[in-house]
Amino acid sequence: MPRAVDGTKHKDRRKKIIEQAKGYWGRRSTNYRIAKDAVTKAGQYAYRDRKRRKRDFRRLWIARISAGAQAEGLNYSQFMHGLKLANIEINRKALSNMAIEDKLAFSQLIVQAKAALN
Repeated sequence: MPRAVDGTKHKDRRKKIIEQAKGYWGRRSTNYRIAKDAVTKAGQYAYRDRKRRKRDFRRLWIARISAGAQAEGLNYSQFMHGLKLANIEINRKALSNMAIEDKLAFSQLIVQAKAALN
């Protein structure tokens, strides 16, 4: 019995990879062998960076909070410790947003944190 080399399953599997590689540079987007490796690697990067994104955003929020707190004379760790002592539970994303957009409310939080530290 002859071996099928151009069946629909075979073609569909290759077509799927080529469609995923759309927009890649050079032969990575047209040549199946090379596109297969490129798509696999892209999937590995995507998986890794979905985890990484959470870390990166937390670092960004902490940097923003730190800058806002230092403008008021506190460092980040003292500010967060003061909030904890004052029983103020607010997440870093909201604090970061507040430090940028609502400086008045952020400075009131700093006053409360300083009071709790003393």
